[in-house]
Amino acid sequence: MSVNSAKDATIEIHQGDIPAGLDFGDAVAVDTEAMGLNNHRDRLCVVQLSAGDGTAHLVKFDAGDDYAAPNLKALLIDSAVTKIFHYARFDIAVISRYLGVECDPIYCTKIASQLARTYTDGHGLKDLCREILDIELLKTQQSSDWGAATFSKDQILYAASDVLYLHRLRTALDAMLVREGRDQLLEACFRFLPTRAALDLRGWIDIDIFHH
Repeated sequence: MSVNSAKDATIEIHQGDIPAGLDFGDAVAVDTEAMGLNNHRDRLCVVQLSAGDGTAHLVKFDAGDDYAAPNLKALLIDSAVTKIFHYARFDIAVISRYLGVECDPIYCTKIASQLARTYTDGHGLKDLCREILDIELLKTQQSSDWGAATFSKDQILYAASDVLYLHRLRTALDAMLVREGRDQLLEACFRFLPTRAALDLRGWIDIDIFHH
């Protein structure tokens, strides 16, 4: 098993937006870092992106920024580019709250894992990378100050690792879902995700409206 190889990746940090002309192909891995997990209280600090090619782009937002980010927003709403998340429910909600755009189309490796890997309750990104890719992610910076003026080396590597492997995980999980005949169910879940995120933002975050 190899330890998180983000240290071998190319990592670019951008202030407030991605440069014009960046090409991520037909699928871009996306993740976010915020000051916490409350979308109304905790501001968006970082959006991470990768084309799955060993390069990660970190877009940093400082306190007081207006989140204009026209190039990033154009990418997130581009219908020709699938946005691959892990736990998309949080990410698309915080993106909607602060960037004011709805990501489309969406793929979520956490949902795909829960539909495909029913033999385990371990569906975190670390679990997936360990089992499917034989990569051990280091998660020591999961709870840290993402609003800091500058990031530590460990924060940068952590943020990059959250997007570097999602393309490969998507490919592996898709194969499992087709094998088990659950691929159409996956697509139905993805179509519901924007509604689930909207419910979170409007106050139903801890309530299952389908419960008895």
